[in-house]
Amino acid sequence: MWMRRLFVVALAGLLSACATIPPEAPAPDAVPTAQTGNLISDGIPPASDTLRDSLRRYQNTRAAQFVAWLPDDSGVLVSIRFGEVPQLAKVSQLEGMRTQLTFFDEPVVSATISPNPEVNGAIFAKDRGGDEYFQLHFLNLADGSTRMLTDGKSRNEGAVFAADGERFAYASTRRSGRDFDIWIGNVSGSDPHQMVLQQGGSWYPLDFSPDGQSLLVQERISALDMRIHRLDLASGKLERVIVGRGISADRLARYEPDGRHLLVLTDALDEFTGLVRIDLSTNVVTPMLNRQPWDIEEFDISKDGDKLAVLRNVDGSSKITVHRRSKQFDEDASIALENGVVTAFGFNAASTEIGFSVSGPQIPGDVFSRRLASGLLSRWTRGETGGIEAESFVMPSLFRFGANDKDPNMMNLPRQIPAHIYKPIGAGPFPVLIIIHGGPESQARPSFNEFIQFLVRERGVAVIVPNVRGSTGYGKAYLGLDDGEKREDSVADIGALIGWIHTREDLDKSRIAVYGGSYGGYMVLASMTHYSDLLRAGISIVGISNFVTFLKNTNPYRVDQRRPEYGDERDPKMLEFLTRISPLTQAEKIKRPLLVIQGANDPRVPRSEAEQILKAVRDNGQTAWYLLALDEGHGFKKKSNRDRMAEVVVQFLDAYVLTPAP
Repeated sequence: MWMRRLFVVALAGLLSACATIPPEAPAPDAVPTAQTGNLISDGIPPASDTLRDSLRRYQNTRAAQFVAWLPDDSGVLVSIRFGEVPQLAKVSQLEGMRTQLTFFDEPVVSATISPNPEVNGAIFAKDRGGDEYFQLHFLNLADGSTRMLTDGKSRNEGAVFAADGERFAYASTRRSGRDFDIWIGNVSGSDPHQMVLQQGGSWYPLDFSPDGQSLLVQERISALDMRIHRLDLASGKLERVIVGRGISADRLARYEPDGRHLLVLTDALDEFTGLVRIDLSTNVVTPMLNRQPWDIEEFDISKDGDKLAVLRNVDGSSKITVHRRSKQFDEDASIALENGVVTAFGFNAASTEIGFSVSGPQIPGDVFSRRLASGLLSRWTRGETGGIEAESFVMPSLFRFGANDKDPNMMNLPRQIPAHIYKPIGAGPFPVLIIIHGGPESQARPSFNEFIQFLVRERGVAVIVPNVRGSTGYGKAYLGLDDGEKREDSVADIGALIGWIHTREDLDKSRIAVYGGSYGGYMVLASMTHYSDLLRAGISIVGISNFVTFLKNTNPYRVDQRRPEYGDERDPKMLEFLTRISPLTQAEKIKRPLLVIQGANDPRVPRSEAEQILKAVRDNGQTAWYLLALDEGHGFKKKSNRDRMAEVVVQFLDAYVLTPAP
């Protein structure tokens, strides 16, 4: 317990019916389409210098994220933004200089370090212009040189190293452009890459056996159906690892150092994802650790095989616990955050220390480590807050509101929907922005968000971030509550939240707007078709406007994984349903101003989804702004584009939401 207090101190506080509202304020004068660099603004007035100045400090916060320990434990590899996009850097002493290692115009999105100090390198991925056709590259940590490892055309991801640190496996669409097969290569480039698994569908490597002769692979069918298999690399024999009866999401699997046992993250035995141990000689499945009503998201095994670290998602915040084999896996240490998220973690090579990165409302993102013997907490980076005192950032409050249906597992009381609220100082009533996460198999969590902080502190907006049904983190039943024909039940959760806002004296029911990206963008558009009279405006970022055209035009490698979630449009009954509920076919119900933001190279939700809803809303005589980035994909990654997007969103809110009701 005292170790937890030490950590918290060290982080210094990181750690239905409703009345119709009046029409929106008059729109600004129409402005012509304009292009600045790679950004096209359609119907958007220029931003003022005053607005840019007020945003600047928030836009210059900068986070660091833990990637891995350097091979010889001489420091840590981190991801941090240099200029426009995140790149890799190393830090060799506590709060020391960050030495940049990659220098690209595109973001480096992931990296895996070789376990062999003699190889002294890492594999990283990057795409071009947000197209998500990721190419794997090798970074030589000795001289900083890089070289591409993949074909330059297909999508490649999920690299894992064998114990020798030279061979690696990865998933690639190289064969068909649609299916993810598994390939093996060598970082030296001396041998051509070999496809070792071709099954059709989506397959990803997880872990080599200690002797390098077999590979654990995952078959992903949907968010609720993921299967683990063992692949014999010599014979090509594929054998499923049975964890439990029925369908389950077997999310992660690793060999233990003896090669005779597996550790698997699965929800096969419970409502939540837990850890099990499987004896490969008997196939006996043994639950590990104490079962808790929260998901274990990730785990790591120390190189000496004695220590096991697990990362739990506890109502959105994070908790790490360390267990020791020599103590029958009893808990040996813990690191718990009251309001914050561990974004990555891992043991060092010496098995003496665990490194991790934290993001929370009062910490933009920093890398820490903890010595396992003494409990000493160390800080490797100190994130930048744009000159704003970190402790002045607003902390959220977690609450739950009642949905419009009953929960049979809770005595048929109203189903409870979790949410965080960020409130300005004062009594209010405050205008409200509801931010809806994407996914939908995702979760809004209390990590750092500079834009939320700006709105709360500088514009006096109360920001509510709900986890509507279909979100992860609350059990597999909750995750499946929006699948297929239950899709609009999640939209009804936003209606219930609006109703909750109407009961609050500190919130202004006449000034409510919705904001979301990807699936959250669909939720914005759907909310505006259902609740236009109760909203002032909506902001849809790379949002789905028509499920049928989305499934037709999204990248082929994504379709089979999306159909179990949204429904199979090839079924006439489902086609009719998806057509009927799509915002595009109900666009005449959108009576409030709409801001649409899109990346031209988006492979997930193509540009056509944005432009067809934009046209429909404008054809109906309603106000719609449009911001298009020619060098972005599914969301804006480059700093200058993100800065402009924030300006536009604030302009839009200033014009249509923050003005007093007439």
